[in-house]
Amino acid sequence: MKQSINLKLGQSLSMTPQLQQAIRLLQMSTLDLQQEIQQALDSNLMLEVDDENSSFQTLETEAMPEHKPEQNDTTVTSEGSQTDLPDELPIDSSWEDVYEDDYEATASTNASQSEGIEFETLRGATTTLINHLEWQLDLARFSKRDHEIALSIIDSINEEGYLTASLEDVFQGLQAQMDELDFDEVKAVLHQIQNFDPSGVAAVNLQDCLRIQLMQLSDKTPYRDEALQIITQHLNLLASHDKNALIKELTINAEQLDKTVALIRSLDPKPGLKIVEPESEYVIPDVYVSKRNNIWQVNLNPDIAPKLRINQEYSSLIKRADESKVNQCLKEHYQEAKWFIKSLQGRNDTLLRVARAIVKKQTAFLEHGAIAMKPMVLKEIADELELHESTISRVTNQKYMHTPNGIVEFKYFFSSHVSTEEGGECSSTAIRALIKELVGNENPAKPLSDSKIADLLNEKGINVARRTIAKYREAMFIASSSERKRTL
Repeated sequence: MKQSINLKLGQSLSMTPQLQQAIRLLQMSTLDLQQEIQQALDSNLMLEVDDENSSFQTLETEAMPEHKPEQNDTTVTSEGSQTDLPDELPIDSSWEDVYEDDYEATASTNASQSEGIEFETLRGATTTLINHLEWQLDLARFSKRDHEIALSIIDSINEEGYLTASLEDVFQGLQAQMDELDFDEVKAVLHQIQNFDPSGVAAVNLQDCLRIQLMQLSDKTPYRDEALQIITQHLNLLASHDKNALIKELTINAEQLDKTVALIRSLDPKPGLKIVEPESEYVIPDVYVSKRNNIWQVNLNPDIAPKLRINQEYSSLIKRADESKVNQCLKEHYQEAKWFIKSLQGRNDTLLRVARAIVKKQTAFLEHGAIAMKPMVLKEIADELELHESTISRVTNQKYMHTPNGIVEFKYFFSSHVSTEEGGECSSTAIRALIKELVGNENPAKPLSDSKIADLLNEKGINVARRTIAKYREAMFIASSSERKRTL
């Protein structure tokens, strides 16, 4: 085969830098977008925030007369410090009247610092259970030897308050560090730590945790002895809700058993979680949905992205039309600024179009909640807006909508469907909401089985198999009917 060079004309799709930037901005979350905008403002001198009040505030500041402090009969050195202080101060004067310069400087400094502080971002030091126990250990009277043993035990406690290692393992680990260490010595230190706050900490298992909490109650606490007997001897009967067997073993009536079980339920099975402070996570919605004049309206959140514009002073310098490096740099920054603003506007327009299309199809959800959710897939929105499915996927990823039913992610509105007897479709999200409602209203003594829930949904015209109910129930972390049964 002879090799030759041919010229061929054709069309192909290329990813231009502008298109890559538009796609990257489209799939960014709100926080990532704010960082990207700030980075663009810092790197591009042509970009600036379009603040309508900036000129008004500047004019207002310039119009205010400058306040000059009164002259005092004191000698001022070249460094500006006072060498002589007045002998007597007037009765009706204050510290600010005499030392006005220093006071105003300090006040202005504090005001400027406070203006830059966002109090929502201020967070105290996170307290952990280990730190809380070590703080109590430092306050307690332990010998140096017992202090080291206690530190080893505290290091083996997880965030729920339980020992992750057995006491034998702790003892073996300390034997190599301490001479003539006795197991009873380690056990005695453990009992002292179990008296720390929170009650029930450093327990070996759930039974030990509940027992420690009951032992720390007053002897006069009603039904304390009966509760201790159940925890130490009949915990399996309590777990299986065998009411008759507990009454027989404790020789008490049903009313006394109910009060004893109520005391046990007042205990904390995970005491360590009371000390651990959960980190607060804030979600900033991208769009707001509200009903005005019986019409659902969708608006962009104006706080997620500031309005940007091109600096007129710098852009006017480009008109010199010379070929200097400075002018070439200005032209490059000007073109990049135009692309960035255009990509940002395109992102906002696409986000708003997708949000309006979702609201149009999910009006029933806004009116009645998750039970009225309609099945919907990405292709439906893509066909309606004449966009690609990948574009809709990028828009709905990590984007949030503020609705009357709370802040939800865009992807929450997309779910699979189940057929109904009338030939229609029901969203899987609506089925989950129905299952949760049925379980929440069931009789604890006779909980609904998966088959019974399937029958109840079939009566409403929703054809759902028992295994589908079990799958949805497990996805919502709802226990089975046998585990939900409550006879006590």
